[in-house]
Amino acid sequence: MPRRQQASARQQRLGAELRKLREAAGLKGREAAALLGTDSAQVSQIEAGLAGVSKVRMRRIAAQYACTDTELVDALAAMAVARTQGWWEEYRGLLPTSFLDLSELEHHATYRWDVEFLYIPGLLQTEDYARALFSSRVPELPEEDLELRVRHRMRRRTILERERPIPYDALVHEAALRIMVGSRAASRAQLTRVLELSEADHISVRVIPFELEHFSDVGAAMVYAGGAVPRLDTVVRDGPHGTVFVDSAAQLSVFRTHFRRLQAVSLDPERSRDLIHRLSKEL
Repeated sequence: MPRRQQASARQQRLGAELRKLREAAGLKGREAAALLGTDSAQVSQIEAGLAGVSKVRMRRIAAQYACTDTELVDALAAMAVARTQGWWEEYRGLLPTSFLDLSELEHHATYRWDVEFLYIPGLLQTEDYARALFSSRVPELPEEDLELRVRHRMRRRTILERERPIPYDALVHEAALRIMVGSRAASRAQLTRVLELSEADHISVRVIPFELEHFSDVGAAMVYAGGAVPRLDTVVRDGPHGTVFVDSAAQLSVFRTHFRRLQAVSLDPERSRDLIHRLSKEL
């Protein structure tokens, strides 16, 4: 396959997992190249996500690396295809690459967890709420760019609305529900939207209440996307210098623990709906 100019986060992840398999087999790049009948430069490009591999070649690589985890091999083989031509490709060159990488990650996820402290999670946002958020950006976005971001965010909801939606669990701090974003009417409509979505069988919304004592875990805001196997899970976090995709086993374990702890102290879905309903009436 021809060399790519730029690899998506999904393609980079496949390459990184192949590198881990090679290293676990105790092989250097040139040794792997000899087994695969290629050169070390090609192996490097594959591991960087810059060169694609077919499903057949992916399975051959796994066999040469003596990988016996059939579920992992199947999952990697499913990733070993050319870039998915999903709806997000319409925005390539128009939005930052991280926006597209997140959309592709969500599209292939088996489940999704969100933890938010200051804002309603993106997948639950109304158009007016999202527009108000993007409008507050510094420096101010040109109108065309703002509308692109809003449309993209609304399209991301596809994973919750398609024929086979993924299970979605959102933990939202009470602060995010009380902070008015945009007008009073827009904020009320946003809470109503969260209530409507929370009634779906595949969606769970739990509120982290103000009343918790000894609570200081506000640094755990995250998007957690489940992979086909746990090893392929990914955490997405927004940082001061952009979006970060986290996939190391140790860090994933920490974020899973964070989520479970926050889930345990959150209100159950019914009590959460009662609180959201009360807050909407107060607006």
